[in-house]
Amino acid sequence: MLSKNNRNKLLGLVVLLGFGLFNYLSTNTPHSPPTHEPSKTHELSTKSSISEAFKRKQSDLQVQGEGIVIRLLKDDLQGLKHQKFLLRLKSGETILIAHNIDLAPRINDLKKGDSVAFYGEYEYNEKGGVLHWTHHDPKQRHENGWLKHNNKIYQ
Repeated sequence: MLSKNNRNKLLGLVVLLGFGLFNYLSTNTPHSPPTHEPSKTHELSTKSSISEAFKRKQSDLQVQGEGIVIRLLKDDLQGLKHQKFLLRLKSGETILIAHNIDLAPRINDLKKGDSVAFYGEYEYNEKGGVLHWTHHDPKQRHENGWLKHNNKIYQ
């Protein structure tokens, strides 16, 4: 049987280990570029969050998901350059991807019908919304985003 002093030390150690595990798990978040395809459960939660954000007209939300390219648009070359294209999500919503090609590589081989996974910031608009911040932030003031096409990460 442990003495009261040893029980307190053991309890302190357990609490310390718990904080360490929490810190480890919180720094290994799901928004890191994927090394494998997203699970069906994660796709469902992503569809739900973008659908809910659209219904509630919410913006400034970090979202992760995947969609099919339904239209390629001209690059926006005014100010910071952006590659632009429309994705249709499995939920039926469409979102405009505005990928900053001054800060991240352009997806040169992108075609209609291609699958693109994403992590970025969702902004509401009446047409379905815009996803931007799909790149690293060189000033480290914003969460890094990414696009994944043909198993290559663009950030």
